[in-house]
Amino acid sequence: MLLPALVSPPGAYLPAVVAALALGVAISVWPVGRVSLARAAAGLAVLSLAADTVAFGKAGLALLWLPFEAVALLVLLERVVRQVPGPRVGLVGGLTGAAAVLLPLRFTLHAPQTGLKESVFLAALAFVPAAGAAGVGLYLRSLDRRRADAVALARREQRLEVARDLHDFVAHEVTGIVLEAQAAQLGEDGGPVEHRALLHRIEQAGLRALDSMDRTVATLRAADGRTAEPPPTRLHGLADLPELLDRFGAMAAAEVTLFLEDEVAGALSREGGDTAYRVVLEALTNVRRHAPRAGRVEVRAARSADGAVEVSVTDGAPTGPLPRAPREPGERPGGGTGLAGLAERAAAVGGVLEAGPYGKGWRVRCRLPVPVVR
Repeated sequence: MLLPALVSPPGAYLPAVVAALALGVAISVWPVGRVSLARAAAGLAVLSLAADTVAFGKAGLALLWLPFEAVALLVLLERVVRQVPGPRVGLVGGLTGAAAVLLPLRFTLHAPQTGLKESVFLAALAFVPAAGAAGVGLYLRSLDRRRADAVALARREQRLEVARDLHDFVAHEVTGIVLEAQAAQLGEDGGPVEHRALLHRIEQAGLRALDSMDRTVATLRAADGRTAEPPPTRLHGLADLPELLDRFGAMAAAEVTLFLEDEVAGALSREGGDTAYRVVLEALTNVRRHAPRAGRVEVRAARSADGAVEVSVTDGAPTGPLPRAPREPGERPGGGTGLAGLAERAAAVGGVLEAGPYGKGWRVRCRLPVPVVR
């Protein structure tokens, strides 16, 4: 790059400066080792500014190379404004912009027929494309930032969706497995038939938990090798409540009752139906965890007076002895954030979730709007 300058100074320094700037533009596109864009741009801007003050013989020779160097500086300025991170963008961008704006001085300072007036005029003209290059860089930088924010938001939403699925479905089945296993460890009375039935329920709950985890993991993978779109997540609805209640009743001592109006099952949107299903699922999971002695559990889904769909889960007063001793064995203390997450999910579809004491038990109630058909 510097060979022409070494062989034939001083006029051949100009091709060397232009070649150095071209190399800097190339480095801005394809970084090499530790030579970052900021370092390359700052060094080349200083080199260009220094070249403005050095006499290169004939002024016409400087004028010949100015367009090439100007284009290189403008491209470099755009790359700096777009890509250099943090506060360094101001310093490096300012140096590069100054080199582009003051580039005409290389001709006017060494031409006898030009003076201060011509230098200021040409520098003002050079400011226009420099400002344009900086503006393009800022615009592309904002697009890159918005794109990165959108990707981060999509990833966060995906993580939250996975967390909700794990909590709503897997935790429900695992809670049932834990309760059944604790009952077996405490040596409840029963013969081989009862023990086999207990093991069968544990096996079925484990298989359902594995199936839920498989579906959750599948949402993180591409449908095939050519697209990044994940496969659709299965949405449940009120029509799936009878099966859910049957599974819950098989593993609970409480009397389970379901009141489901016929016209309600298809009244909600797909998202609303899935939210209603998850509300019931979370409420039943909480019954298993916190009210194992509940004598009855009532699930109701009906239309309210204002036309909305109201889904409620109510557990009754505790009856009978504890099915398992507190904190025996290996009990998991504390609770989760399922109801808080469901309240946010209900609000997202225009609904309201309430939970609190009801009589001698507890009730979870969710009101969901019915979509207007036009």
